Amino acid sequence: MPVFKYRGYDQQGAATDGVIEADGQRDAALKIKTKGIFPKEIREASTSPKKSLFKQISPLTLANITRRLSTLLSSGVPLIEAMGALSNEQKGEWKNILIDVKDRLAGGATFDRALSAHPDVFPDFYCGMISAGEISGKLTDVLEKLADYLEKEINIKSKVTTALTYPLFMACVSVAIVLFLFTFVIPKITKIFEESASALPFATIVLIWISTALKKFWWLLIALTAGIAFTFRKIKQKRKDLIDGLLLREPTGIMTGLYMLRFSMTMGFLLSGGLPILRAMKLTSKATGNVVLEQRIISAENLVSQGAKLSSSLEGFPPTLLQIISTGEQTGKLPEVLLKTAQSYESDFDRKLQRGISLLEPVLILTMGLVVGFIVVSVLLPIFELNEMMR
Repeated sequence: MPVFKYRGYDQQGAATDGVIEADGQRDAALKIKTKGIFPKEIREASTSPKKSLFKQISPLTLANITRRLSTLLSSGVPLIEAMGALSNEQKGEWKNILIDVKDRLAGGATFDRALSAHPDVFPDFYCGMISAGEISGKLTDVLEKLADYLEKEINIKSKVTTALTYPLFMACVSVAIVLFLFTFVIPKITKIFEESASALPFATIVLIWISTALKKFWWLLIALTAGIAFTFRKIKQKRKDLIDGLLLREPTGIMTGLYMLRFSMTMGFLLSGGLPILRAMKLTSKATGNVVLEQRIISAENLVSQGAKLSSSLEGFPPTLLQIISTGEQTGKLPEVLLKTAQSYESDFDRKLQRGISLLEPVLILTMGLVVGFIVVSVLLPIFELNEMMR
């Protein structure tokens, strides 16, 4: 619902201004007049900034703002004043966002409705938890849980990024070195062998062929790489289920563990915050990051809405997790059980990730060693043969 700023005069003739939430300018005028104010000017307040700008904002900022807001509210500061204090601390787009939320609150909007006007900043689960906190009167506790959850999500992503940075750097450097050798170094060395009348070893012939092909058709390699990347992107956009299905069947189980961690952590978090199970399932399906699992959770949601249990509705989930969910349903402690299970999945995910990275590094070194060894052998074999002929 739009927010309108107004200026006018009260019944004593004193100038006054403020903000109000209304369906339109006429509705805003009626609401202002019911307050005993005669409006002189009514204009719609500025809304959310462009979507592209939010991509530059770190998710850690939202976690920090959420935790500070929880601290302010627990100290007895009213919500509108707390939002004003937070907006004064921020700069750029975040400042505009918080000011807009504050204006909407001043105009009579509920907190979750004010936040939902910025869907690119405040996700659905965030607004849903805020709504549950307002209804239950536990908004401070919900904000603290939201901050914990956001920080946990950031921590998981940071672990994956940190673990993959070094291997990816090693792979890029290795490819660059190999291309440099084949394109600039090898042609100068093998030129001596090409002018020789003697037959060259098979390995040397292959080396010369690869070097010549890279030097003459480097543009084809770039085009092929770009084509593969473009094709993969199109498949990911149109048939993401194929890629996500393969990720669920990868042999190490790292990705499956990550998906189950997200499911149990998000589901337990939303249920502990007071959200109904159907709403929690809908929000959790999007948080898993896998289209195949999202479809399975949505199918389970339909069964649960018809009276089925969650544990018997989920298909393709690990039997151990389903048994844990069943136990939680029977004891009435499903949120607590899921959050504890998330901790177990996180520990298991950390171990598998570190084990996978520790195996990946030797594989990269071994591959690089084999390539360099092939080059050395291909260069030395003709030299040895020439030496034998000279004897």
